[in-house]
Order: sequence, then C-alpha cells, then structure tokens
Amino acid sequence: MTIRTIIVDDEKLAIQGLQLRLQSFPDVEVIATCANGREAIRTIKTEKPDLVFLDIQMPGFDGFSVVKGVMEIEPPLFVFVTAYQEHAIRAFEANAVNYLMKPVDEDKLADTLERVRLRLSEKRSAEEAEKLKDVLAEVAPDAMENLESDEDSNSASRYEKLINVKDRGQIFRVDVDTIEHIEAAGDYMCIYTGDNSLILRETMKDLERRLDPRIFQRVHRSTIVNLDQVRQVKPHTNGECFLVLESGAEVKVSRSYRDVVARFVH
Repeated sequence: MTIRTIIVDDEKLAIQGLQLRLQSFPDVEVIATCANGREAIRTIKTEKPDLVFLDIQMPGFDGFSVVKGVMEIEPPLFVFVTAYQEHAIRAFEANAVNYLMKPVDEDKLADTLERVRLRLSEKRSAEEAEKLKDVLAEVAPDAMENLESDEDSNSASRYEKLINVKDRGQIFRVDVDTIEHIEAAGDYMCIYTGDNSLILRETMKDLERRLDPRIFQRVHRSTIVNLDQVRQVKPHTNGECFLVLESGAEVKVSRSYRDVVARFVH
C-alpha cells in the first residue's frame, strides 16, 4: 500500500528536511510540495492524497484554514508539523493523526506513519465492506437481509462494558453505563461519571470504536455523550443547544451535530 503524500510548508529547508526523512519509508510517496495554504488547498483537491504533512504558521492561509478549505471533499489524513507547541490541542481538535515538533524526530515520525497506516487500512476495509453490501443488495437481497439481522443481534456484544483507566498511578475499572460524557484534549480523554472524572491516554477515534454508537454519540468535535444519561434539552442561540445530564452537568451541542438532538424531539 503506497501512501500518497503532500508536504506543505512555507520554509523550503523544512520541506527538504522532511522529504529526506521520509525516504526511509518505502511505502511513502511524496507526490507534491506546497509553499502556502492556497496552493495546498488546490493541490489537495486535484491530487486527492492519502496524507498531508501540514505546517501551521504560514502567511495568508494557515494550516487550520487549509483543513477547513478541503472539508467539501473527502479530506486526507493530516499531520501537523510546527515549531509552536501551543497549537497542539487545536491540532487534535482538527482530528489530526499527530502533531510533530520541528525539527522532526525520526522515532516520532515512524510512530506517526504507523498510525497513518492503521487509519488508512481501517478506512479501506470499511469501503470494501460497503461495496460488498451494495453488491449483495443487488444480487442476493435475501442474504443481505440476513446479514443485517445478524449484525444487529451481534452489535451490542462488539462493544466494551468495562474500560480500564490508568490514572494517578491506579487502575480504575469503569462501567461504561456510568459514563455521562467524554471530552477530548489532544491524545487524552477526560471521562466523566456522575461523581468522578478520570484521564485516559487515548484518541477520540480509538475510544469511539470501543463504545456502542447507539448509546454514545458525538455532540461536538471534542465531546461524546451517553444518550441514556440525558434528561433535558435546552435550546441556545445560533442553532446550538445544551444537554442536561443526570448529574446536572450541561454539555453544549454544536450545530454540526444537531441530528443527535432530533432523537429527543418527537
């Protein structure tokens, strides 16, 4: 599997340095380099790469503007590369695979590319599964109905009932039914139950795969809520609203996730 890659940086030496390091990875093919955000957006839309190494501080369109500028297409995976540590949390909120500091450490680069391979493999597996379902629906609709029935009956057992959280030198076994909501902060997840909060070192995407999506839903790009813990919906301005949870805590639902609220409004 070749990882078609674009490097975006307004410093020519930074591009050359990263290209040199990437030569150690035979499955990475650098198909283009860009010196600014506007050029990056055009190139990403034209070339449709698998991966983009993206500088944050650039004149005109910065790295976050580039991410926003390609949301109308199926976006590639992004790795932010920057000299400024203070952008880390915002980078992970933009769902970046990783955040690398300049000069790029070779071990961290290798770890990042392993994450990229995993994400691309999962994405392609999901796409192949959907194609197979489409074919089955056409040529063997009865078999498709049986498949969906089996998926429904087995779905609950696929997801975890207990999550082990190592926090403050201890290991806590958390019953997922007691989790009210989860907030992301980079590579860390803040897990809130009715009377406790714990820190788990894991990405939002990885944690979502472990939780039943019929119960745990994203209501903000950095927040997951247990729908069974919602007791009230409070409308707010600009199409946003708040969910009031069993403990009395309030969680904001952004406009992008208003369809979640529709489940409570009949």
